[in-house]
Amino acid sequence: MPAPPTTVVSFVRHAHVPSVSDAERTPGLSRRGRRDAARVTARLADLADVVATAPAERARATVEGVADAADAPLIVDDDLRERELADSPIEDFDEAVEHLWANPNASHPGGESHAEAQARGVTAVDRLVEAYPDRHVVVGTHGTLMALVFNAYDPRYGREFWTGLTTPDVYEVTFVDGEAFSIARTWTPEADDRAGDADRDPAER
Repeated sequence: MPAPPTTVVSFVRHAHVPSVSDAERTPGLSRRGRRDAARVTARLADLADVVATAPAERARATVEGVADAADAPLIVDDDLRERELADSPIEDFDEAVEHLWANPNASHPGGESHAEAQARGVTAVDRLVEAYPDRHVVVGTHGTLMALVFNAYDPRYGREFWTGLTTPDVYEVTFVDGEAFSIARTWTPEADDRAGDADRDPAER
């Protein structure tokens, strides 16, 4: 009997971005972020068979070097985008996010619920796992969406996991016969990986 197909997915939370105004929702990487994106490339270029990314510049810029170095396809998938908090600035970000973690089906005006974002994120990953059996897929995405996808596989991955993520961060998920079998962190953060996170657009932490 042949072994079941195994796909390894390296989820990459985007690297550091500079402080931006509420009006600017697509910032690129900071100087530190570009340096760390090069570290991501060095870590994953020899492994990647295909790279998929959310459309936001910060996500794409963190992983496009992997695709270039590995001579691998780069797929932009809108379903890997960050959970949209609301359609206008939120006065108390922390309170708004706490409410969503405690109430997965709740949403703010113009925004997504955690349940909605989780469903589309899992669907996007399922497509990749089905399309690339026995391959290594690199996924460039965002912190909240990554935490929500992992939460679908294992409820221990929730708010505390999300708050502990660094920029960037890398986790490897092994899928056996289409099911998540293991989740392991493969990123080794430097001392300043979390420095300056508070300066980023709070809706996209």
